[in-house]
Amino acid sequence: MADVNHALAYSVLHEARARGLMIATAESCTGGMVSAALTDIPGSSDVFERGFVTYSNHAKQGMLGVFESTLARHGAVSEEVAREMAEGALRHSRAHLAVSVTGIAGPGGSEHKPEGRVCFGLAQMGRHTLTETRDFGALGRGAVREAATEYALRLLLNGTAPTAHA
Repeated sequence: MADVNHALAYSVLHEARARGLMIATAESCTGGMVSAALTDIPGSSDVFERGFVTYSNHAKQGMLGVFESTLARHGAVSEEVAREMAEGALRHSRAHLAVSVTGIAGPGGSEHKPEGRVCFGLAQMGRHTLTETRDFGALGRGAVREAATEYALRLLLNGTAPTAHA
């Protein structure tokens, strides 16, 4: 999957560069893997503005402005928190496009929030924030994190598409 993520990251940077877009990330369960995939590509600094690794709820609140009430009501693994993370990444950066990732990589989980559930947000300046939940299943911690990284890169690539800003 590393080759897939490398190719996706290259495409994201290429498309963002062509449209003059800066990118930010807000990551929890991936622990910076999306940012790492983007910054593994030489020359990424002209497109990648910054990444926030906000593993704890305290960090989500302090660095991204996620509301304590949202965390209490919905939990960290929710589309509501993913939305606030992505929007917070835009507010606290000079980026035009931000992706967020929050989930349960494993091991563990619960009946209502099983291992492998990951919530994503995609925020773009001047547009409604998109949110989505994917259930990757109990693939194991590393595989869930890789799958979530790939999915986040695909969301960014879709966000850099010409129709996304036409």
